[in-house]
Amino acid sequence: MKTEKSSHQSIYGLKPDCLSFSEVLAQSFAVIAPTTIPASNIGLIVALSGNGTWLSFLIGLMGLLFVSININQFASRSASPGSLYSYISKGLGSTAGVICGWSLVLAYLFTGMSVLCGFANFSGALIGHLGIHPSSITLLAIGAGISWYAAYKDIQLSAVAMLWMEAASVLLIAILCIIIWAHKGFALDMSQLTLSGTTPGSVATGLVLVMFAFSGFESATSLGDEAKKPLQTIPKSVMGSVILAGLFYVSTTYIEVLGFSGTGVSITQIEEPLGFLSQQAGVGFLGQLVGLGALFSFFACILGSINPAARIFFLMARHGLFHSSLGTAHSSNKTPHVAVTMCSLITFFVPAVMSLFNIKLFESMGYLGAICSYGFLTVYILISVAAPVYLYKIRKLQLRDIVFSILGVAFMTIPVLGSVGIPGSTLFPVPEAPYNIFPYLFLLYIFATCGWFIIKRLRSPNLVVKMRQGIEEIHTRFSNTRN
Repeated sequence: MKTEKSSHQSIYGLKPDCLSFSEVLAQSFAVIAPTTIPASNIGLIVALSGNGTWLSFLIGLMGLLFVSININQFASRSASPGSLYSYISKGLGSTAGVICGWSLVLAYLFTGMSVLCGFANFSGALIGHLGIHPSSITLLAIGAGISWYAAYKDIQLSAVAMLWMEAASVLLIAILCIIIWAHKGFALDMSQLTLSGTTPGSVATGLVLVMFAFSGFESATSLGDEAKKPLQTIPKSVMGSVILAGLFYVSTTYIEVLGFSGTGVSITQIEEPLGFLSQQAGVGFLGQLVGLGALFSFFACILGSINPAARIFFLMARHGLFHSSLGTAHSSNKTPHVAVTMCSLITFFVPAVMSLFNIKLFESMGYLGAICSYGFLTVYILISVAAPVYLYKIRKLQLRDIVFSILGVAFMTIPVLGSVGIPGSTLFPVPEAPYNIFPYLFLLYIFATCGWFIIKRLRSPNLVVKMRQGIEEIHTRFSNTRN
């Protein structure tokens, strides 16, 4: 009986065996950035789901638990910087792997962009209280620049920073929410519990942004070369981040919606809901601390999005899909520095252009967050299909694995249906503009990238062979180190 070795060497030039379980968990938790939802973005989801917002989060939690089980079929057997790109390539082949890779790249980068807008919006409001009013582009550049430096310099520095920033923010929000609920006499909100005014369509539509709220829980899988005991720490981080974030979202959403009842103010119109509720509860100073914590959480999420996006570019480049420079690691920092720099520039460029066109940061945050959700949904569906196929190939398939696959796909279909809508349906209405065109923009992106891959494969017949060899090399590394 063999067990996983306590250390391993990176074949890619990255810093091996340096991240503990808590630091790996911090990567997934930082991209989820649970602090940012109750502190800033919750109004966007309540506008869609109303009193059923907590149910949207609960359904999201249940669905992503099944998805995490499917992910862990791979994560418990192999690890690499390629995240789900390498897993899906192994299960469904090179074309599905490329679709996954491009979907993940879009998902992580647009998550970073969305949260960078949140960082600029939130920091602008905080600094504005001091009478200082920097431009949006300046704040966007500061957030992207600091994140680039941390990701460029050291993955361990990144992980430790994300761990402490997110932990402190979550603790502060938990304390404040208990105070807010106590201020309401620990009342039960029957309008929420009975789903007053809620339709299946509104819950499903809200699930699109709920996917954004959970998105990135799987990003720990990109740390396969840098985690200690990756076949143990990564699966635990994937599952643990979903459960912790889900429980946090359901409870804070319920309390915040309850807190706004009877105030005459709509939570959908407030950009700092916890700041408002802290004033109502007489603990305004705590709301200011939460605002500061949320600012750090935004930053941690930007950093947490750049890290996995860069590593996917890094591995895909080493498989011949991008220019070879993206597949190089820094000789001393042992980070994918070229890919990190490119991802940081893209993360800054798109929100900066939107700002130049006078699109408000708060609106940009919602638009970019909705678009990134389609990338994650595509990947979560693909990994749920790939898991039983992979298990069948290695002769480990059981009936329960098929059930988990079906449930994972079924739960992810709900937000897909909610995002597209059914013309003329009152249960699943077509979303309002511009959200109604986002799914089709994403499909156009997928068709374009698939077309690019087909052309590249025709020009380089050995490309698919090189990809398969790279994926096989990853899985062979761990085949003799697992129980």
